[in-house]
Amino acid sequence: NSGVLPLLRPLLLDVVPTIQQTAALALGRLANYNDTLAEAVVKGNILPHLVCSLSEQNRFYKKAAAFVLRAVGKHSPQLAQAIVQCGALEMLVICLEDFDPGVKEAASWALGYIARHNSELSQAVVDAGAVPLLVLCIQEPEIALKRIAASTLSDISKHSPELAQTVVDAGAIAHLAQMILNPDAKLKRQVLSALSQIAKHSVDLAELVVEAEIFPVVLTCLKDSDEYVKKNGATLIREIAKHTPELSQLIVNAGGVAAVIDCIGSCRGTVRLPGIMMLGYVAAHSENLSMAVIVSKGIPPLCACLIEEHEDHIKAAAAWALGQVGRHTPEHARAVAVANVLPTLLAMYMDTRSSEDLQMKATLKSILQKCTYLPALEPLLHDAPPNIMKHIVGQFSKVLPHDSKARRLFVTTGGLKKVQEIKAEPGSLLQEYINTINSCYPEEIVR
Repeated sequence: NSGVLPLLRPLLLDVVPTIQQTAALALGRLANYNDTLAEAVVKGNILPHLVCSLSEQNRFYKKAAAFVLRAVGKHSPQLAQAIVQCGALEMLVICLEDFDPGVKEAASWALGYIARHNSELSQAVVDAGAVPLLVLCIQEPEIALKRIAASTLSDISKHSPELAQTVVDAGAIAHLAQMILNPDAKLKRQVLSALSQIAKHSVDLAELVVEAEIFPVVLTCLKDSDEYVKKNGATLIREIAKHTPELSQLIVNAGGVAAVIDCIGSCRGTVRLPGIMMLGYVAAHSENLSMAVIVSKGIPPLCACLIEEHEDHIKAAAAWALGQVGRHTPEHARAVAVANVLPTLLAMYMDTRSSEDLQMKATLKSILQKCTYLPALEPLLHDAPPNIMKHIVGQFSKVLPHDSKARRLFVTTGGLKKVQEIKAEPGSLLQEYINTINSCYPEEIVR
């Protein structure tokens, strides 16, 4: 408001190097503060000054100038586009070849902030020739440079299979995979994130990541003391598991399901989310893979997530995963039902405060359509709404005619009495199911 920006601009071209650097630093801090100030820096025609002097100045100025570009570019795709238009990418890529690691780091950071917005900006960073140099940066000895370069490769890879392929073609996967065991937690976070962003797009890319022999090494990350390393490790495994039964089977064979189940049991909150999803994806592929989740004792921690978590989206993921485990055969459905989770799911479905997504995931339909374990279904006869009651009563009408022991139990536990209390539309499917159940018993018992 006091007109500082026009005063700082000529100082970028001052004869004294320290004045140039300090002016650039001041502009960077202003631009970093919010998007309005960043826009003022763009409108003040300051970027061309910075860019034109980038190549011939010393390392301190280069770092400060890259900081300004990062501070402007981080706020929005429009501001990042302004940086691209003033020709800054080429200069930043030249900085990636600088002998000073600090300059490389600053340049890599700025490129990452531009690439993360969308695929067009990411493509511009690729076209400027950044990727091969970033892959060289992750091989440098400096940890800070490795971290930022891995983070930037992650930001480039995330938008599309084509961009991820560019990173793969530059040989990034092998170098990233080697760093999974690095003791530095922040570096591991970025490495796991970059591999996830590559693997998520397609079966081919996921297979390339697996071929870099990340199993069983990546499973150690699920026991890491750093929450983000755990979360990103589980995310990487999820992104591989979701593609095909073969990739899921490979994870099961490496001990991945058991490791993810332990991980879910040992943490709380959003860290659990990718692990929950991963179990759902594995179970969804086939009966055998779903059985692998059951045998590895995956159901109790998923049930715990439903009860312990407060966020609806985590509960919804757990409900969805349980549905994937239980939907294959009566045996699968029984494994879920025995865990006594059906009443919890029903309560969530009927709770008006539950999000739409949670209500949809908690409908029980996928489990109910297969569940023939009547003791778990009976408690639901009290409160289920008509659309779910239909499925529950339907299962009783399937089992009771062929199972005399179940018929006796159904009377003594009060199940038959509850069925008489259900108000069904005459001629509806629900009424047909009730008639089938009643026809299993002598009339005086029904009365």
